Amino acid sequence: MSEIRLYMFQSGTQRCKLHDIKMNQGCGVDHEIPVPWFLLTHPKGHVVIDGGLAAEGLADPRAYWGDAVDAYQPVMREDQGCVAQLAALGLAPEDIRFVVLSHLHSDHSGAVGRFPPATHILQRRELEYAFTPDWFAAGAYIRQDFDRPDLSWQLLEGESCDDYDLYGDGVLRIIFTPGHTPGHQSFLVTLPESGAFLLAADAVYTMDHWHEKALPGFMTSAQDAVRSVRKMRALADRAGATLVPGHDAQVWPGFRLSPAFYD
Repeated sequence: MSEIRLYMFQSGTQRCKLHDIKMNQGCGVDHEIPVPWFLLTHPKGHVVIDGGLAAEGLADPRAYWGDAVDAYQPVMREDQGCVAQLAALGLAPEDIRFVVLSHLHSDHSGAVGRFPPATHILQRRELEYAFTPDWFAAGAYIRQDFDRPDLSWQLLEGESCDDYDLYGDGVLRIIFTPGHTPGHQSFLVTLPESGAFLLAADAVYTMDHWHEKALPGFMTSAQDAVRSVRKMRALADRAGATLVPGHDAQVWPGFRLSPAFYD
């Protein structure tokens, strides 16, 4: 599997409230969101992007994720974990060269440490914040996912290394998009046949956020969140990219999910 391909996966769903996703909308209304993650295959080494929820938490969700399950209830099977889904494609953990993370919230950190000896690529300020989050953000970070002393980290430095080209060929560019968290990053993937995809992760929860009709239900900086969306809109226009929002229950089913792929 050396061709350049983008696989889209779903690590189950999370049950929450609509206002958790679209601020001040549908207060108290039940909602269910997809939990996406991605695999990019490449001749220079395969990369897992995020990884969804950690399958290890399913045996006892409250013990693993704490009181966060009261707001975001995981709906997931063990075979929807990232390691199991890659195994179904014939990939072993050692086949992954990079784990690239948008941020370290628990619905994105399920791949951390599961693919030795992969290099984990993250913003430095995100890793630092994950260890010392503000009180309102603490429940989103599950320390046992990322507090692993044997990991190999490559830490990016915000604006000073924005638009980082992982392979040096334009296939995967890492875009600094703070706001949802202080060190959030998104990904512009450009494929030979299918063109460009902007994997926004939680810099864009839904299309309402993209079109400035609603702020996300969670963020550390509203100003940064708004500016990151405008930055990505300009980038998407220049690249002719298809936007892939982080948790849009209406848009996500329209994409090809693994084992289908984009090339």
